[in-house]
Formats: sequence, structure tokens, C-alpha cells
Amino acid sequence: MTSLLVLDVVGLTPRILEHMPRLRAVADGGFQASLGTVLPAVTCSVQSTFLTGELPTEHGIVGNGWYFRDVGEVLLWRQHNALVGGDKLWDAARRARPGYTVANVCWWYAMGADVDWTVTPRPIYHADGRKDPDCYTAPPELHDALTTRLGEFPLFNYWGALAGIASSEWICRATEQIMAEHDPDLTLAYVPHLDYDLQRYGPSAPQAAAAAVELDRVLTPLLDAAAARGTTVVALSEYGITDVSRPVAINRLLRSEGLLEVYTQAGMEYLDPWTSRAFAVADHQVAHVYVRDPADVPAVAKLCATLPGVAEVLDDEGKARFGLDHPRSGELVLVADPDAWFTYYYWLDDARAPDFARLVDIHRKPGYDPAELFFDPSGPGAAKRRAGVALLRKKLGMRYMMTVVGLDAGAQAVRGSHGRLPDDPRDAPVLLCSDPAPAREHVEAVEVKELLLGLATTNT
Repeated sequence: MTSLLVLDVVGLTPRILEHMPRLRAVADGGFQASLGTVLPAVTCSVQSTFLTGELPTEHGIVGNGWYFRDVGEVLLWRQHNALVGGDKLWDAARRARPGYTVANVCWWYAMGADVDWTVTPRPIYHADGRKDPDCYTAPPELHDALTTRLGEFPLFNYWGALAGIASSEWICRATEQIMAEHDPDLTLAYVPHLDYDLQRYGPSAPQAAAAAVELDRVLTPLLDAAAARGTTVVALSEYGITDVSRPVAINRLLRSEGLLEVYTQAGMEYLDPWTSRAFAVADHQVAHVYVRDPADVPAVAKLCATLPGVAEVLDDEGKARFGLDHPRSGELVLVADPDAWFTYYYWLDDARAPDFARLVDIHRKPGYDPAELFFDPSGPGAAKRRAGVALLRKKLGMRYMMTVVGLDAGAQAVRGSHGRLPDDPRDAPVLLCSDPAPAREHVEAVEVKELLLGLATTNT
């Protein structure tokens, strides 16, 4: 049976693919199809749909994070696969082909997934507060096998102001190594590079085309190795990134209306979800609004609809229409205008912002923050100097804070986002396959699992 490599090339669209001749060649003997996505069109939700064939209503991944009602906390970027409901691709493949082997290289919810080889970003969190780059692997010995040859996982190039090609190159080379040494039947690899400059500058900017060219170069050895092994290749994307220019501060509106509460420590304000009547978990161009008292929902919906930049306010009926009616969802779900996106900001005075707001800190922020992709635009020179001092303190084994992220200035700098369903097919996701057998013009996200399963169990 032929092995299968599935590349999740984040942000890949027909518009971007024009600059990637080697990746485009995957479809030369196979096919290229437009690819439907789901709402919200964000990494964790779409990947979970690809791998289960279900909408968020069934698999429960309503965003990259949500308000965990049972613990009273907003948590983003959790990693345990048990959070994902539904029948997983690898379980279905093993029912058809007992002993089917799977490698997961950086697809999300990797930890605890019933696969044979796992690689996923996982920093070292030292007791004194320091954070060092590293990755988690299963089996454990895979860690040293990869890092001995490739060096440590470049975590600070995977996200943040320094995010760039080094992380995608490491992932591609790790994927090559695992395929060469272990020969999985199915290899899943997540390649994030297009996420960075397309959000920083927008997909219409020359930097977006340059990023595509750069990634095509990095993908070439992996694609060549797959071709030499006779491996079937599927390349797909979760979403397309579109140009934006307007950050929308939904939480500031809720606070100004007395619905969102904060508590103060050391002069810093923190979101208080326990006492708030309503607050939003912002996730790119979608925001889940959690409303404590059902009687407040109509008024909160009416209020949110007045905010410039809000295109839709989804109630229970609207959530059901998009397959988003799950207990983890907010009582309301907001969808941004095409040129807008949602910030998580809830403070009204920057002097009262929590210290983590100026850090790259994806776990403590109660919402997604693309400003982390920039050195503070209001003072980039000073931000880089602060970063340099922080790195020196790190090397000396001292505590440090990498306070480099701008607040409103950082939000204003963002030029690309995603999350809403695409308006233009050229900005929609795309699927390429080197095997012509399952050829079609369009594939829905919920159909990807069955397409991959067919390739996994019938290829010869």
C-alpha cells in the first residue's frame, strides 16, 4: 500500500499558490480542488473537522480556545487530544487496515492522540519563570533523534515577532527524517510559515508573495523525498488570510456598558469572568460572547450589533446554521466585517493593562493577539533593545520579561486576518492531491476525512 503525506500549509489559497511552482506541481498528475472550510475558519476548529469529518457542533472545538465553564477560565491552545470529540481518521484507518501507522508532526491537539509518532511544540517552563524552546515527542527517544540532527525546536521562530521560515524548515526536515527512519503509513505535517507575513502585511503585500516563494523552497526537499518514495501527497489549508485594517474591541464596549468586570492586582486589571455579565473570547474574525444570565442575551445581542466592524451576531439559530451550536460556544457568536478583526482588549487605560499584554503569552491572554507578531510599532527600536536586555538576562540565568508587544499600536499594525467564511474563491482554502483517483472540483472540510481514508486504505 502506498504511504500518504498530508501537508497542512496554513493560509494556502489559489492567489498564494501562484507563487509556489513546486507545491503546485503536486497536482500535475493528480488534481486541485477548492476546499470548503468551517466557521470559525481557525486552526483548531478546521483541523478537527478534517480529522473527524464533523462540524464543531459534534467535535466540540469551537475555536482555538473558549471559556471553560467548569473551571471558570478562558484557555487557548490546549493540547490534549481528548478535547476533540468524534471518530478520528487514524482510528477509522486502523479498522480498515489493522496495524496502520501514523505520525503527527505539529498538527494541533497532538498530545494523547493515539498515533505512533508525535512531535509538537512544548516549551520548557522553568520554576523561576524562564521559558526555553523545546518540543514534546512520543515516543520520548524521538526527541533526541530529531534534535541531535536538527537542533532544538526553534520555538521563538514558530510564533512572535521573530516568527519566520526557521520553524517551518525544522518541521519539514523532521517530517523527512521520520518518514525515512520509520516509514509511517500516514504522516501529518503542519507548516505554519504563511501565517506570519500574511497577518503582518496582508496577502496583497509583496511580503506575502516573498513568503510563498520562501516556503516553496523549503517544501521542495520534502516533496522530492515523498515523490522518490512513491508517497501520495495531499496539501491543503485551513483558511485563507484576507486584508484587514480595523481592530474591533468588543470587550471594551461590554465594559463601558457595565457588563464586563475586572479585578485589580498590583495596579493591573484582569478580566473577571466569574462576575461579568458578558465578555468575549476574541479569536481572529470570530468572537464568542459568554452571557451569564439568559435574560441578558437579547440586549447583549442588540448592543453587539451596533458596534462598527460586527457583520453578524449569531444566536442559537445562527450557531446551528453554521454547525457551531455546542455548549462550549458563547451564548452569542460575532462575525467581523471582511476588513475587521476582534481584539481581546478589555482595559480602558493602557497604564492598567496586565503585564502579560506586552508579552508573547498565548496562554494567559483571554483571546488571540496578532500584535505578538510585531515589535511594538510605537517604539520598535526601544522594543528591540528591551528584547536584547531580556536575552542577556536569560543567558545569565536571571529572570526576564520580553516586553516587546505593542497594545493598540500593535493592533493597528495588523493587515491580515481570517476566521469568517471566504467571500472570494481566490482567497479560499485549496486542496492539492498527487493521486487523480479521488479527483473532484470541490471538497468540503467535512469530506476531507473520507477522502484521506480512501487514499489510506485503497492506494496501491
